[in-house]
Amino acid sequence: MIRIQMDSPTRASLTTDTETTEVTCAAGEQLIDAVIEHLVRRARRDGTRLIAQTDDTPPTWIAVDPTGTVTPLDQPPAPSPVATNDANTTDITPAEQPAPEAEPTVVTVPATPATPPSRPNPLITNGTTTGPAPVTSDPAGAAPQPTTTVVPTRRSLRDTTFLVPDQATEPASRGWRAALNTLGLRIPPSEAEMAERQDVSTVSQHWPGPRTVAVVNRKGGANKTPTVALLSAVLARYGGGPVLAWDNNESQGTLGWRTEQGPHAASVLDLVDSSTRLLSPTTSTADLAHFVHHQPADKYDVLRSDENDEGDHEVTAEEVDLAHQVASRFYRMIIMDSGNTARSANWRRMIDHTDQLVVPVTAMEDRAEAALLTLQTLEARGGHDAELARNAVVIVSESTDAGRGLGGDALKKARAEAQRIADGFAPLVRSVIRVPYDPALVRGVIRYDALLPGTQRAWLAAAAAVAQGF
Repeated sequence: MIRIQMDSPTRASLTTDTETTEVTCAAGEQLIDAVIEHLVRRARRDGTRLIAQTDDTPPTWIAVDPTGTVTPLDQPPAPSPVATNDANTTDITPAEQPAPEAEPTVVTVPATPATPPSRPNPLITNGTTTGPAPVTSDPAGAAPQPTTTVVPTRRSLRDTTFLVPDQATEPASRGWRAALNTLGLRIPPSEAEMAERQDVSTVSQHWPGPRTVAVVNRKGGANKTPTVALLSAVLARYGGGPVLAWDNNESQGTLGWRTEQGPHAASVLDLVDSSTRLLSPTTSTADLAHFVHHQPADKYDVLRSDENDEGDHEVTAEEVDLAHQVASRFYRMIIMDSGNTARSANWRRMIDHTDQLVVPVTAMEDRAEAALLTLQTLEARGGHDAELARNAVVIVSESTDAGRGLGGDALKKARAEAQRIADGFAPLVRSVIRVPYDPALVRGVIRYDALLPGTQRAWLAAAAAVAQGF
């Protein structure tokens, strides 16, 4: 048995009980092609079939023949029988062993469609016995036997369908399974890929009526702004509908600094001043381009906070109502950033409009404590606020203070602290998601494509957890 471990995108380790061989490829090439080529050469050199186990979860077993044929196995191969020296047993050397039978070269997973229980298949008819039973005579002279008349049960046309649900599963598109599928096989996806597909399906849904998400933590530097940007990006990319990221800070919020700016400097106050016109029947979606800042790559819009340098205006509850009324008319999803004051009028009115609460926290105890106090404040208010707190999604990031990178030891400590914080919040809220540290989030414009694959997967899971609350 050869165990295959993918150490990096360009290096793999092939390990047996006696040795470890390293296989590499150039940057930009497919490492799996190099590994399979190595296994084929090895099988031809030894003149025997090789069995290899991949590092997928669950693992995949493949057989490589000297002919160059690569075949997936449904289960681990049975151990070879051990030869004995009994009188009635003939020792067989490896060279004399019969060649194993060839495995099928095509693997398919047939789907067995089922007729929906609420919509019966009209081709299946149940009967009832009615009327007196007529008598028939057997030509051979046997005693007459009664027969029954079967009358078809009347079905409702509305509840009948000839269609059956599509239960086919697309073959694997990731990892070793996908690579083997390029050889003409049809191997189903791994559990990890199936979970990712489920998350994609969840965030792609469209719900009747707009939904509002509030991202809150009373401590600055808790990752609120990156959370708003990345949740908006995931929901817009997969959902395909209009999504608005709204900076509901009292003044000079940072969402506008971490996202791309349009050809104007409009903010939420400009939108409020034009709310009467924007709510008129003649207004179209295109008119919003004067007030929001589109993110071309991530497909969502940003409504910036007031950037009045004098700071002589604070957004009122009535202004939040007007802005939310406009946003709800043109957007299916509204993700709201927030300030650090839970007592402010715009913060409290944001909560009134919220359908799902998200509490971001970084791997630092003061951020976690502030998040806990935020939830406690909402719970103490009772009613809608308390319900939001109980069903909140907490997103724990391994990052620390913005602008400070993480070395090896610091990253290990951050991961341990993130796990401790996540475990603490788990019994208090509906869902807790951990996201890894990513240098792309330290500074500059936040773009989903700039994240590492593992970070993208974590934010997809976070967005799915949020969407499940709708």
